Amino acid sequence: MCLLGLILAVACVGFIPAQTTQAAEPVVIGVPTSTGFLEGKEALKAVNLAVEEINARGGVTVGAEKRPFKVESIDIRDAAPGVPVPEALLGLEKIILEKKPVALVVGPFRSEALMAGMDIIAKYKVPLLGTIAMSPASEAKVKKEPEKYKYIFRTCLNAKFLVKYLAGTMAFINKQYGFNKVYIMNQDVAWARKTAEIITKVYFDKAGWTVVGHEAYPTGTSDFSSGLMKVRATGAQVILPIFDMPQSGTLVKQWNAMKVPALLAGFISPLAGPGAWKTFDAKIGGAINCNFEIGSGVYSDKVAKSKAFAKAYEKRWGGPVEAGHGISPAYESVYLLAEAIERAGSLNADAIVAALEKTDRAGAMGRIKFDQGHQVVYDMDPEKAAVAAVLQWNTDGSRTIVFPPTIADGKIKLPAGLKPVK
Repeated sequence: MCLLGLILAVACVGFIPAQTTQAAEPVVIGVPTSTGFLEGKEALKAVNLAVEEINARGGVTVGAEKRPFKVESIDIRDAAPGVPVPEALLGLEKIILEKKPVALVVGPFRSEALMAGMDIIAKYKVPLLGTIAMSPASEAKVKKEPEKYKYIFRTCLNAKFLVKYLAGTMAFINKQYGFNKVYIMNQDVAWARKTAEIITKVYFDKAGWTVVGHEAYPTGTSDFSSGLMKVRATGAQVILPIFDMPQSGTLVKQWNAMKVPALLAGFISPLAGPGAWKTFDAKIGGAINCNFEIGSGVYSDKVAKSKAFAKAYEKRWGGPVEAGHGISPAYESVYLLAEAIERAGSLNADAIVAALEKTDRAGAMGRIKFDQGHQVVYDMDPEKAAVAAVLQWNTDGSRTIVFPPTIADGKIKLPAGLKPVK
């Protein structure tokens, strides 16, 4: 090669551009929850679905740059029987320190773990959009010390709003059939205890109902026969169950097998999804269940985005959403975060919090807005607020939404063998 050619070759090498298409650094979303439980598993899938959808459109805009989301998860096991809260909190702190998430979604399963974990979240200033833990005590802390706890948000139904739906269902049952004697059976955990306490105080005591019995069951209980015998002995017309543990499905089987002459109406987690019919050997006809958010375990044609989410989830994961709590909020939380980041124009935690507080989105649960305690507002009209869905299992395995009226497809029916008082 001549000298001139060598010089030109070297010069050309110098002008070979370095790779200019390096992938933008991902924006990490942390998912610390009980991934061994149905709600945790499906919430994580919902988060991944939303992330895939957003990334397929180029990612989230941070200032002038498009960046992809990346999901990091950890099983904190706070829902497992016998796991102490401090052990669960180790996992929460671990994901914050090791994965450096811009925000957390889903979060602790148990309210006890959330309440204790709020100080960790405040310490590291990482926004949390919680979708499972339900005790309103967290909102009280946000209101009392807003500067310290402003990083904690909740997108799922809380215990107070659950009471609104359960009380509305009880009032509907009373109006239709004249029933006014109830036996309460709840899981012995914070959110369930609080729900039972509030509905007794604000509805049953004031509406002329008699609470003929009330039992609390430790997490992991799998035999409810003695309680059901008491239901029969007390003449209760309605059983109000409040459970989120997998074993609580046994209550439905035993209720059916013992032919207890009382309407089962409340919340039993494994009764929420379409697969419950097969799981419980087609023995749940007539049972009424409150799915905490539309889109979680059931969708409505009257809330278009709940149907769109349900269909997208089923297509992506090969089966429908089975959990009645926390799944559509987990999906929506990713979109809320993306929109907040884009409004803020940065990944600064305080800027994201300020943007989240301004949320007003038509989503899978209805209209999504936060109150002063950073709780999404739930009411009865999906055009104005997020909504839950109370459904009844029919004897052919289909389900009918019976409450609230804005999305109801039919009225409550009594299972065979029960007669109305009026």
